[in-house]
Amino acid sequence: MPELPEVETTRIGLMPLVNQTVANVVIRNASLRWPIPQSLPELLHGQTLRALTRRAKYILAHFDHGTLLLHLGMSGRICLLAQDEPPQKHDHFDLCFTSGQVLRLRDPRRFGAVLWADQNPQEHMLLKVLGPEPLSEAFTGQYLYQHIRTRSAAIKITMMDSHLVVGVGNIYASESLFRARIHPEKPAKALTLIECERLAAEIKNTLTDALAAGGSSLRDFFGADGNPGYFQQQYFVYARANDKGGEPCRVCNTPIRMIRQGQRSTFYCESCQR
Repeated sequence: MPELPEVETTRIGLMPLVNQTVANVVIRNASLRWPIPQSLPELLHGQTLRALTRRAKYILAHFDHGTLLLHLGMSGRICLLAQDEPPQKHDHFDLCFTSGQVLRLRDPRRFGAVLWADQNPQEHMLLKVLGPEPLSEAFTGQYLYQHIRTRSAAIKITMMDSHLVVGVGNIYASESLFRARIHPEKPAKALTLIECERLAAEIKNTLTDALAAGGSSLRDFFGADGNPGYFQQQYFVYARANDKGGEPCRVCNTPIRMIRQGQRSTFYCESCQR
């Protein structure tokens, strides 16, 4: 699933659409995770896109009378194409502009979303329950320490809870824990304040580095311009082990290990992470 760096990379790639006017909306398959509102063609025709922002893993397209919420789901991607680009099998939604450019959602698994918020989008049911942005000043070691004091679940699982902090999925949780030298199975409530400060800092550092590399392209992710991300070339632990063994740790040469946590693969170094 695309995480914060991939979604932010996509948002940046769509910025040429800001201040452009919608010519029409094409809904080929409305059956995504939530049905695409059939009123969108009427709502958006002739409207100008005023801004593109991001909240967690949602891209928010702001118009004068409301906001379009876009989510990539498990395998979706948003492409910026020319209007004469023929749609492919899994191209479910087009936002067409008078300039001839098209914002197109391609989603093989159909776990993505295209939704409409009339009023303040931050009050939408999917956004108002979310935790702070990890790169914001609100997300600190002190915040993390205070909010995991009663959590007995493993820290890897805990930090992927979007009610605690948003945008940190499986890849960046593993990478941040390695950088912070914290074992992924350690109970969240067992972390000290110093460890929480270190972890919060490394979450920020890991996401910042991933953003600079255009995110990670492992299976389905490509930016809006069709280019892949390159952060996977910098992984310390993620995807560097399998059932047959692991590649050597880039720090200590101990083989990287893989375990299952919450039906997800977790990668770590048993020497570096305690």
